[in-house]
Amino acid sequence: MIVPCEAPVMTLPAATLFPQSLLPVYVFEPRYRQMLVDVLESHRLLVVAMQKPTCAREVPHNIAGLGLVRMAVQHRDGTAHLVLQGLARVALGDTLRYKPYRLQRIVPLPSQTASPEESRLLLQQLRQLVERHLELGLPFPPPATLAQTDDAPAWVPCPDAMAAILRDTLDLKDPDIVADLVSAMLVGPAEMRQQLLECVGTADRLERLIAYLQEELARHGDPLGGCI
Repeated sequence: MIVPCEAPVMTLPAATLFPQSLLPVYVFEPRYRQMLVDVLESHRLLVVAMQKPTCAREVPHNIAGLGLVRMAVQHRDGTAHLVLQGLARVALGDTLRYKPYRLQRIVPLPSQTASPEESRLLLQQLRQLVERHLELGLPFPPPATLAQTDDAPAWVPCPDAMAAILRDTLDLKDPDIVADLVSAMLVGPAEMRQQLLECVGTADRLERLIAYLQEELARHGDPLGGCI
């Protein structure tokens, strides 16, 4: 995949776009409405970056997700519902302009792959933890992007559908894809999601995800937490 050298940036609180994952977004701000019009008339690509929570003004995290607009439903009032598909991790570079929306240089961040044996062992651990989460029926976190305004409809995940998608994900062979999709579906806290997005090392990402899932199991009183 050829990553462009620049792209429009949508800065959202608590939002993370992992490679290969799907992210629903409700567009209501005038600048993002204009962004959507422009990207639909061109390459359909935009970057989703998480807003740094400690900054009063708009300051996106330096590591973000490049996404493709897979679906866009535009409404009469100018708002729209999108589904973005994550394509790549990117590092944000110089800001080329701020109006009518932010446009920045971007650099792709390819994964630093682990050895086949290390990946196999880490994936085995991850699969056991995910299966245990499913056995316990722990809740799936909703996409943060649909909780930013009262105008956006409530999103309630279907547990059976999500469980089926997760099990299909666990059958995949690529450790990077598995780690990113599991992170997108099971990790709720925004800070943890951003940390996982910033992990370019496959082994590091899998280890952090495994540690998070173990903590979640332990928090729910499951003896398997921390024991794998």
